[in-house]
Amino acid sequence: MHDLAFPLLVGLILVALAFDFLNGLHDAANSIATVVSTRLLKPVHAVLFAGVFNFAAYFLTITFPSLHKVASTIGQGLIDKNMVTPGVVFGALIGAMFWNIVTWLKGIPSSSSHALVGGIIGAGVAHAGMTGIQWNGLNKTLIAIVLSPVLGMILSMLIMLATSWMFSRASNRGAERSFRVLHLISSGTYSLSHGLNDAQKTMGVITVLLFSTGYLHGKFEVPHWVAISCYIAMGLGTLMGGWKIIETMGSRITKLSQHQGFSASAGGTIMVFTASLLGIPVSTTHTITGCVIGAGVAKRASAVRWGVAGDVVVAWIVTIPASAAVGAVFYLLTTLF
Repeated sequence: MHDLAFPLLVGLILVALAFDFLNGLHDAANSIATVVSTRLLKPVHAVLFAGVFNFAAYFLTITFPSLHKVASTIGQGLIDKNMVTPGVVFGALIGAMFWNIVTWLKGIPSSSSHALVGGIIGAGVAHAGMTGIQWNGLNKTLIAIVLSPVLGMILSMLIMLATSWMFSRASNRGAERSFRVLHLISSGTYSLSHGLNDAQKTMGVITVLLFSTGYLHGKFEVPHWVAISCYIAMGLGTLMGGWKIIETMGSRITKLSQHQGFSASAGGTIMVFTASLLGIPVSTTHTITGCVIGAGVAKRASAVRWGVAGDVVVAWIVTIPASAAVGAVFYLLTTLF
């Protein structure tokens, strides 16, 4: 157990909630890019829509507590929870926030989730070396980096093809009207799944901080006040929007119809909910990008701007090592003071 004065504990929790707010701000595009680019909703209405569903995920976890496995993976599945110190938490959060701000300013839809994973690994290794890494949790997270966009792309293509067959006899006007409604519903469920998976990452960080400093005893479990604080912070961040990233996700990769928007967000919903059930801190950014590409390819491969998609992939590859390096540096700085 590590001693930490209560004011410093509060300060670290506020830093964690600031990351959660930035996560919502950075990842707002995940939830609303398709409805904005297809003009199904106005941008202001879209962020309100997404923010409400991000927060609504809290009530879903009360009904289904098993959906809180992601917080456990982040809190004790990447680095041994007994080796986590306040300095490790600080380094991890600053490393993740630094990378989020850089990619947000550049309009690059990188992963806030994997920025946090990188920050935790970097700060943890700087503190305890490689022995503290929980390889089982880290490996399934790294595998998800590759599988989530690929499976999301395939799933969205299949949804696109299946619904095209189902509506083959419908008039253009009737099909368009149906897909507008379906797209709105699928966007809402994707916002719900986004809030569910992403807010838990900050919950895991705060919970392991409380555990390592002796403020949480017994079973490693997320306190309700931590959960609701994280959902509120993420919802407020989403309300602020991330307009440059929304442009990249919603129109620069491929131009979407209502049918494609529905297919992309429906595929993303299935993928992220499945990851939450399995306790995998999947990247909602990676997932929805793969789904958008899949919906575009289902129409025709040339509809996708592969150069833009390639730039996004490069950002994904460097996210974990970049945030890990910054996390390690800031951890080492805490040892000086």
